[in-house]
Order: sequence, then structure tokens, then C-alpha cells
Amino acid sequence: MADQIVIYIGNKPFMNYVTAVVMQFTSQDAKEVLIKARGRFIARAVDVAEVVRKKFLSDQVDISKIKIDSEERQVDQGGKKRRVSTIEILLAKK
Repeated sequence: MADQIVIYIGNKPFMNYVTAVVMQFTSQDAKEVLIKARGRFIARAVDVAEVVRKKFLSDQVDISKIKIDSEERQVDQGGKKRRVSTIEILLAKK
């Protein structure tokens, strides 16, 4: 897993993440790229993985593993906690 690169999904424009993943596979010659997201960005992470897999690198990259989880996050100083869902999508070269 030394060649694994992690892309964290957030507020940036959608295509920035797609470009980042594609660049890792093409110019950096990465064997695996891990896409990580939390909360409301999970849908964007799934979209990024699917666009990379189906449009930009079709027949070159596939989903190797998907891990879903949730974690407790402290919302404020008062000790109130909230559960936040997470996803990790591992894309690997065929």
C-alpha cells in the first residue's frame, strides 16, 4: 500500500476532485487511490469515483473496496455529541 494516495472530498468544485484522482493514476502512476468523505460529502465522493471509473478511466480502474462507518463527533463545548457517517472508496488499476 505504499503507492496508495488519499483524496479527501470537501467543498471544492466537483471536477477538482475528479481531476485529482485521474492525475494520480495517469501522471503519478499510482496503483491505488483512496477517496474519503464524511457526512454530506459522501454523495460527492461516490459521484467522483463513478465519473473517474466510467468516463475518464473506463476499463483501466475499478472499485477495489468500499468501507462505510460512523464516528461520534463533539458538536460544542457542552459535551453534545453527534454521529457522522464516513465512507472510503478504494480505486485500483486493473
